[in-house]
Amino acid sequence: MAFNLILLSGGSGKRLWPLSNDVRSKQFLKLFQAADGSRESMIQRIYREARALSADANITIATSKTQVSALRNHLGEDISLSVEPCRRDTFPAIALAAARLTDVEHVSPSVVVVVFPVDPYVESDYFLALQKLAEQAEKDEAAIVLLGIEPTYPSEKYGYILPETQDAVSAVKSFKEKPDLETAKQYIAEGALWNGGVFAFRLQYILDRAHALMEFTDYHDLFAKYETLEKISFDYAVVENEKRLQVLRFAGSWKDLGTWNTLTEAMEEPVIGNAMMNESCKGVHIINEMDVPVLAMGLTDVVISASPEGVLVSDKEQSSYIKPFVDRIEGQIMFAEKSWGSYRVIDVENASVTIKVTLNPGHSMNYHSHMHRDEVWVVISGNGRTLIDGKETPVSAGDVVTMRAGCPHTVFADTELKLIEVQLGTEISVEDKMKHEMMPAP
Repeated sequence: MAFNLILLSGGSGKRLWPLSNDVRSKQFLKLFQAADGSRESMIQRIYREARALSADANITIATSKTQVSALRNHLGEDISLSVEPCRRDTFPAIALAAARLTDVEHVSPSVVVVVFPVDPYVESDYFLALQKLAEQAEKDEAAIVLLGIEPTYPSEKYGYILPETQDAVSAVKSFKEKPDLETAKQYIAEGALWNGGVFAFRLQYILDRAHALMEFTDYHDLFAKYETLEKISFDYAVVENEKRLQVLRFAGSWKDLGTWNTLTEAMEEPVIGNAMMNESCKGVHIINEMDVPVLAMGLTDVVISASPEGVLVSDKEQSSYIKPFVDRIEGQIMFAEKSWGSYRVIDVENASVTIKVTLNPGHSMNYHSHMHRDEVWVVISGNGRTLIDGKETPVSAGDVVTMRAGCPHTVFADTELKLIEVQLGTEISVEDKMKHEMMPAP
């Protein structure tokens, strides 16, 4: 049986501030050790595990346009993406991905697909359960088969699925919204399972539901109308209105790493980055992306996180309530990953912005210009080539390159290339960028 997967990559990452932001969601944080000793992100980890299960699996990542560059940075250029032109919650995102599979990739509408989020912390048994989920959906005993997570504690963060029986596969009696603590205890006593947002169904089923709830002809028409669609979750729009439901019970390892409290539970080591703590610290985790040292002394059950976006010092339990405070913080994005590499804002003044740029070998920026600012590049390491107003020039450490406003420019990295970019002008804005067709060097 062909394995068809739709991975949902969304979210703005405010609950893991200051490491995450509107373009760097939690799935892009490199906090986990890979087999070779390097660090990998949640998206790299879960994509690798999915590929290990089935090397020829058809994997589509449903995401917003703000995450495309980061996804290609982490997973490479050769990935299949269904890109939302704007965020409209999980039902429109899944419908768009399903329409793309049938209309663009010409996947048969009769195939079974498994939809799941990219950001839980799971082991290989989770992917075996996804395979069982697909096999169960193939039997056509239900329109949708859900994965129900065996709860390990009464949680207020999850919705609950009430199965009719305690069998490995059961019909679904009802759904319950995120409860308070006492109600969660009652649900668990009744045999309820956590709703992990994992579904299996035939493509034709979701296409039929999409056409019933939204007016469109095909993928291209749906994409064009996407901004007008109602923001609604797949649970609300489809699952809770479907009578033919089954749930597959899963008792393996599964953690939703949506808060600092749960994320630190999955970290293999207590300190990442330039930080230290004394022996009286208990249950303390430090993640430091800055070039300055962080020292913790005499603390218990605390998370400390530092990045160019800011510094968080919080009791782990209280860190779950961070979002309304982060909503009040205004400021520009200080770190972002692009398909060609990454950048980090170093300094912001009234008429200048200073940025450290890292380009991966063999990559380049878009050929572009700015109307309202000049730019200066100082190469600090590596070798590459600049293309400025159609003229190509080799560059290496110590070279200084100046681009006046209106002048098309880009830079190619032959090796890893690091440079300092200084933007000069009174109207510096991310919107001030015009892309140009790349002209061949003379």
